[in-house]
Amino acid sequence: MSEPSKVPVTVLKGVGEAMAEKLAKVGLENLQDVLFHLPLRYQDRTRVVPIGQLRPGQDAVIEGVVSGTDVTMGKRRSLVVRLGDGSGVLTLRFYHFSNAQKEGLKRGTHLRCYGEARPGASGLEIYHPEYRALNGDEPPPPVEQTLTPIYPSTEGLTQQRLRLLCQQSLGMLGPRSLPDWLPDELARDYHLAPLDDAIRYLHNPPADADLDELAEGQHWAQHRLAFEELLTHQLSQQRLRESLRSLRAPVLPKAARLQAQYLANLGFQPTGAQQRVANEIAYDLSQHEPMMRLVQGDVGAGKTVVAALAALQGLEAGYQVALMAPTEILAEQHFITFKRWLEPLGIEVAWLAGKLKGKARAASLEQIANGAPMVVGTHALFQEEVKFKHLALAIIDEQHRFGVQQRLALRKKGVAGEPVPAPADHDRHTYSAHPGHERLRRPGHLGTRRIAAWTHPGKHRAGSRQPPLRGGRTSARRLRRGASGLLGVHPDRRVRRADLPGRRKHV
Repeated sequence: MSEPSKVPVTVLKGVGEAMAEKLAKVGLENLQDVLFHLPLRYQDRTRVVPIGQLRPGQDAVIEGVVSGTDVTMGKRRSLVVRLGDGSGVLTLRFYHFSNAQKEGLKRGTHLRCYGEARPGASGLEIYHPEYRALNGDEPPPPVEQTLTPIYPSTEGLTQQRLRLLCQQSLGMLGPRSLPDWLPDELARDYHLAPLDDAIRYLHNPPADADLDELAEGQHWAQHRLAFEELLTHQLSQQRLRESLRSLRAPVLPKAARLQAQYLANLGFQPTGAQQRVANEIAYDLSQHEPMMRLVQGDVGAGKTVVAALAALQGLEAGYQVALMAPTEILAEQHFITFKRWLEPLGIEVAWLAGKLKGKARAASLEQIANGAPMVVGTHALFQEEVKFKHLALAIIDEQHRFGVQQRLALRKKGVAGEPVPAPADHDRHTYSAHPGHERLRRPGHLGTRRIAAWTHPGKHRAGSRQPPLRGGRTSARRLRRGASGLLGVHPDRRVRRADLPGRRKHV
């Protein structure tokens, strides 16, 4: 057999052009895709459970004889079928049914059903069970020999169809047809089974498989696939890091003069952890290789101070630095902060956001094109009309809120078309799911002059139950009274009220 990734799904029985389009919607275009289309969960249809042993919430296969059928009119018209097996009786309820279906479920019919038992008005019920009529004069057909997989699907693609396609694909595999890239010694050291065995097991777990292990992703077959996926991810990230090292970026020497002036004006000294992270970034910026770092920390951990120290390194070297934030409110806060910090050092700070229009926008674009040293803005910074004179450093706040292409668009505005050497990405909130090619650093604890904020939420009351005052400022008055009350309890603390823009209702 050819390599599974090169065999289209159309070789499978029953897969024509229309079915191939449906399969493509769930990412199945070749046999390898089908083989790695793993079940979300499993159903145990390997044994028949006596009705008397059923428990609420249990999914089970049951068999019995219909003792009565009726159509009830209640809140919704439904077909009610009573089924018994000698150990107990339960109700099968159908809200959507035809006359033919009703006739097929008449008294005395022998059924095998599968579904979830739920508490009902007269005992356990199963809504819309899967069922088949049995010939009472013949032995019942055997139950499933393996657990029944439930696959990710889409409209027009049934579970039965997916199971058949997966079984066909497995049948076309020869012994060890799937390429297994793990070295033998690595698989042996970590007790990992062959890839072929893991795939076959997950599509056909035996009746005695541990359902809890499978549901929690702790089965040996799942570990085998997870190990390979994580290893592949790490190797691809290592290759990306190596490719970045082959690029060249402007060398930015450490900014001793500007940083010393900035720290003197700051009014406090960075913590040891903040200084350590700043020094590591400073070293990377002084190299020929582009830098990619993610600075992670809680609010108040000093990420903005670290970003400012990095910016000064680019500014003292004579280059432009851009700081981009995902919202205009956040970007404007940064603009005000950096303007306060940098203008006393004689550094011009430019501002660009989507809300700037007309002459103001044209003036800002000209300012940036003429080489404004520090530029703060929103996603407007990577628009095509924005031209930097010599951009060397990009600082992206809350970088996870920007798409990959958006960040790349900003990098392309670097010096002479070279990539910007450092998205020194820093996040205002803890961000753990970081891309693997970015080197993670944490600036540590709160500064010595920072104290933890204490949030006191007031009791929630439905606005419709409050008599609105003129102008709809009931909640504003209550907040003012609450703030005054807190100040009385905590006279040694500063109390601030947080207003949510756009939430007041005007009557």
